[in-house]
Amino acid sequence: MTAPAITPTLPRPTVYAIDGVIPVIDPTAFVHPSAVLIGDVVVGPGCYVGPCASLRGDFGRIVLQRGSNVQDNCTLHAFPGHDAIVEEDGHVGHGAVLHGCIVRRNALVGMNVVVMDGAEIGEESIVAAMAFVKAGFVVPPRTLAAGLPAKVMRELRPDEIAWKSEGTDEYQRLARRSLATMVACAPLEAEEPGRGRVDAGTSQPLHKVKGS
Repeated sequence: MTAPAITPTLPRPTVYAIDGVIPVIDPTAFVHPSAVLIGDVVVGPGCYVGPCASLRGDFGRIVLQRGSNVQDNCTLHAFPGHDAIVEEDGHVGHGAVLHGCIVRRNALVGMNVVVMDGAEIGEESIVAAMAFVKAGFVVPPRTLAAGLPAKVMRELRPDEIAWKSEGTDEYQRLARRSLATMVACAPLEAEEPGRGRVDAGTSQPLHKVKGS
């Protein structure tokens, strides 16, 4: 089967200015075309913003620092005069909502977590999937938080922090892979013989790592 021609372009992200303030995307960052950026948004070097993410800088400023990622269907917003910030190497999982909070360096916010105004996710900490971090709550550095509302469960082990960093490294590589190879194209009508796999690295879920 002959593969269809691939269009050598990818649509630009959906970006809107408001009150004369225009979003900023570093040339080394990857923002998926289906993501929406409005107003006072700054996406730093090497960042990854996934499909259908919404970064609404129409009230407060939204900042993604170097090497951070915000994955599919995430929402970032803030009250007027407040900011939502993901610091360097921050990692925000699928479907999370960050509102007027700060995710410190190398911290991980799990899938479908909600982090409310004035909350702080400490450096190299992890917030488990589905947690609700109430307004003003502080997750100390290098700890695990979980629950509804989120509570600090324990300190993280060095291997857990290393696992988090490895996953973030893969998202930084994904930003580079996407800039280099992602293109708009037509689908195939059938699976081709000897179908290859994407160059996804070797990162594994934490339960697999703990079991090894």
